[in-house]
Amino acid sequence: MPACPRCGHETPADELAHAHDYLAWRTPEGACPACVQQQLLRTLLEQGDAALHRAVQTVWPLDPEAAFGALPTPLRLHADPRFAGRGVGIALIDSGFHPHPDLTSPHNRIRAWSDQGRDPEVTFRFPVDSSPRWPGWDAAADEQWHGTMTSVVAAGNGRLSHGLYRSLAPEADVVLLAVRDKAGRITNETIARALEWVLRHREEFRLRVVNLSCSGDAVDPLAGNPVDRVVARLVEAGVTVVAAAGNSGVRALLPPATAPDALTVGGIDDQSLLDHRAVALWHSNYGETTLGAWKPELVAPSIWVAAPVLPGTAVAVELAGLFARRRAGDRSVDQRLGELKAITPHYQHADGTSFAAPLTTSAVAGLLEANPALTPAAVRAILLGTAQPVAGASRERQGAGVLDPGRAVARALAESHGGRVDGGPSQGPDGVRFRLHDHVARTVEVYGGWNDWSEPLAARAAEPGLWESDPLRLPVGRHPYKFCLDGIRWVDDPANPRKQPDGVGGLNATVEVA
Repeated sequence: MPACPRCGHETPADELAHAHDYLAWRTPEGACPACVQQQLLRTLLEQGDAALHRAVQTVWPLDPEAAFGALPTPLRLHADPRFAGRGVGIALIDSGFHPHPDLTSPHNRIRAWSDQGRDPEVTFRFPVDSSPRWPGWDAAADEQWHGTMTSVVAAGNGRLSHGLYRSLAPEADVVLLAVRDKAGRITNETIARALEWVLRHREEFRLRVVNLSCSGDAVDPLAGNPVDRVVARLVEAGVTVVAAAGNSGVRALLPPATAPDALTVGGIDDQSLLDHRAVALWHSNYGETTLGAWKPELVAPSIWVAAPVLPGTAVAVELAGLFARRRAGDRSVDQRLGELKAITPHYQHADGTSFAAPLTTSAVAGLLEANPALTPAAVRAILLGTAQPVAGASRERQGAGVLDPGRAVARALAESHGGRVDGGPSQGPDGVRFRLHDHVARTVEVYGGWNDWSEPLAARAAEPGLWESDPLRLPVGRHPYKFCLDGIRWVDDPANPRKQPDGVGGLNATVEVA
């Protein structure tokens, strides 16, 4: 498999070729989706929103407002594009699924499908070079819609968008577990059965994280239930469990959100903007568990999330026709496209904590790639310790605050260095030192506002994967900065939560010198 000429990661040749689709960055040698994402970010920072929209416009027949109605997830969450869930298995438990191209192309990442709504279960395993199929896979049935969306939000590679609308874990393997019983219901029994399956097969499929974007039966919150008990056993066995809080916005929880050992995720509305000041809470459920712990513990975007259209459905057929008419100049279709929340012929806006949970699940996969030794307790501590609180919101409704994948990965990398260095700038009597964890870069430079972004400050490898600059004396005040890797990739310091708008729709990290 060829290597990306920009970052060195092995990348299928057809994915490298997708870089040619972007007007602002057509390179003869191509580039991987992560490097395309970084170039889009660089375009945004250097040239502003209008230039970025023009770059996107070459891929989809949409006006700028519609084409960018949903920001790509890695860009939106300021994620670290160097980590993509490689080597991590994700189990998704939901109503039903479809083998979407974002999970099966250019090679298959669906390792297994299992129907846990049946007793006995029905399970199919799939090799990497197969086209996965299972009973009813092409039914285009309503029950497949939700699980298809959550699985692609968690682990999709954006295949139908040339990599732009990919997840934070586009290289993770997935196992899909359907939990509707014969009556069409999702129950505590079927969810618990699926969790037991994960417990039995976790080593076979390298399952390190479970996503639960479904809920079971109402229970006495003080009595416990079988779902909570299996979640506890999974966490003890080293598997992180992520659960959606629910959408009604009331003080009430249903399993699996009741599980004290599950990481329960509520929602926010960031208005699909890069400015964290625009964040407001979504109407997530909240409440107390049997152990007195408040849920949710974390919040993540739950509206304006780019999710796939279920292939073969009436909606998919209608969108194909509407976009064809629009390409031919018929703007009368715009209202209907808005009603369908269309982004492209293959993607729509989705909303609900059902999508906040898989966003968090994909972030967990990135942490585990960065540091495979992390336990579920360490994953929880890192995510909660790096979250950004929503101003003016109660702790019981937001937990620790908004998911920050970039900063969380930096903390996970610090743990792999014995916890000595947590990244980010440090100040001493000799000046400010800048640090970055990166095991791929060949050169790292720091650019900043102290010299009008002109002369970079070189960083050296203090140890393998840990880059550190010499101390720099800076005047009193706040100074924006950014890392440049190999002269190409720009990284907004993932370990530093202190940000400020850069004036062109993006953010810079800042260091304050007293």
